[in-house]
Amino acid sequence: MKRIFQDIWAYRYFILSSIKTQFRARFARSKLGGLWMIFHPLAQVLIYALVLSAVLKAKLPGIDSQYAYAIYLMAGLVGWTLFIEITSRLLTVFIDNGNLIQKMSFPKLSLPLIIVGSALINFFLLFIAMIVVFAFLGHINSLTLLWIPMLVVMTIALGVGVGLVLGVLNVFIRDVGQVMTIVFQFWFWLTPVIYAPSMLPDEYRHFLSWNPMTGIIEGYHSVLVYNKSPDLSQLIYPMIVSAIMLILALFLYRKSNREMADLL
Repeated sequence: MKRIFQDIWAYRYFILSSIKTQFRARFARSKLGGLWMIFHPLAQVLIYALVLSAVLKAKLPGIDSQYAYAIYLMAGLVGWTLFIEITSRLLTVFIDNGNLIQKMSFPKLSLPLIIVGSALINFFLLFIAMIVVFAFLGHINSLTLLWIPMLVVMTIALGVGVGLVLGVLNVFIRDVGQVMTIVFQFWFWLTPVIYAPSMLPDEYRHFLSWNPMTGIIEGYHSVLVYNKSPDLSQLIYPMIVSAIMLILALFLYRKSNREMADLL
């Protein structure tokens, strides 16, 4: 374990430069550049809000705003977007970088760090844009925003844990990548991003408690929508799942490190 962190520290400049390169390459020859990272999720929010808010706004108590549903959507999507970007990119991180892994000698775990760094930049830009939109809509957030860094760390931990486990398995069983594309779609709808848990019938609501993203997304809603501290009891389960997945990911990586290079 100590050797892994030493190797990553030795390649810190490679990691930082790769994050910068990815950011620049993503929007090369684009007039609007990084603004596209803001426009895409905001457009998604606008579509959901226009289609569904007229039906669901009466079921969002505690939000004193005519734009209640749009606010609720943005708060949930900002956390989900960070999680799904990390998880989905880690799913294919070793396969996508197979040529690089074969040609260069460097710690493979630096690749997930590059993805996390890139995702954090995207999150930061989207988060700032969201706060500006909230202010424009008359929804002002308080000092409860200080809880956001903790929620971000938990989102990253769960995303990295799940993504790395899937990424290692995907090298050996390529069907994993195909299956997870479908699973991610179901996972989104089984997470209270665009609906409140109270909207579900009582007999189905308990299923949400098995989803580790439920407590995290509810934390974002508490802070960003209701200006309250997150319910820490809801975050215990996601913390446990994140720790288990991170340990499992490191175990699988250490066991299959050499074999992966041969298969790639």
